[in-house]
Amino acid sequence: MPKNQSKKSRRHDRILDVLRVDPAKRVSELARDLGVSAETIRRDLADLDAAGSIKRTYGGAVRRSNLEPALSERLKLHVAERERIARAAVGLLDGVESLYIGGGATTLLFARAMSAVDRHLTVLTASFQVAIELAANPQFDVISLPGNIELQEGLLHGPETLRFIGEYNVHCAIVGASAVDEIGVSEALPSAAGVYTAMIGQAQQTIVVADRSKLGTKSLKRILHWGEDTTLVTDSPPSRDMALSLTGKGVRIVVASDAADP
Repeated sequence: MPKNQSKKSRRHDRILDVLRVDPAKRVSELARDLGVSAETIRRDLADLDAAGSIKRTYGGAVRRSNLEPALSERLKLHVAERERIARAAVGLLDGVESLYIGGGATTLLFARAMSAVDRHLTVLTASFQVAIELAANPQFDVISLPGNIELQEGLLHGPETLRFIGEYNVHCAIVGASAVDEIGVSEALPSAAGVYTAMIGQAQQTIVVADRSKLGTKSLKRILHWGEDTTLVTDSPPSRDMALSLTGKGVRIVVASDAADP
């Protein structure tokens, strides 16, 4: 039974990945893409619809494009890939003394990887999970931003948060992404988008940590336009067209699978 459940979970992940790139798919197309029967796909879609991840349509499904699964659910997805991304991003912190860290699943894994860094760092974060992860390191000065609590994301936001961010200039901002395309990065949650945009504006450079399921997609609100002060850390190379577009803008692309693990 656990083996079957694991296959089912992986199939659900693949369906959500497909719908992220192509928001409307028919049952027959999904069955062909995943190599399973139409009846299996119908059961999967019923499960995902009940979980609120998609909306069933006649003959197919549409991903709820302005919504993401809760943080607790996303932490179960693409774990190995996100851990590689996190380790690769930590390896880019040479010379960085202060940083903003956003919320989300990949940034939380980044904080866990970063917690073993053996030097002084000043960290400001709007995520109380990230703050807890890093506070155990006595060499870190961890500052938790003020604001209203968004419980599903474990995120602090609002006017007080934005005012506080504006008072600090940092070397680097580490942000996740709901979606990444040739133009930049976008976020599904408006309250989070405002916080991440403010963090990026106060940082000398930005490192975007995003697994391959986010590449080539768009979400509700843009938080970043690519430029020479930005780095994308992901687990799989972007498409040729996307890679050419990003490198043409001066973006550094780091593929975590190519980075040597410690």
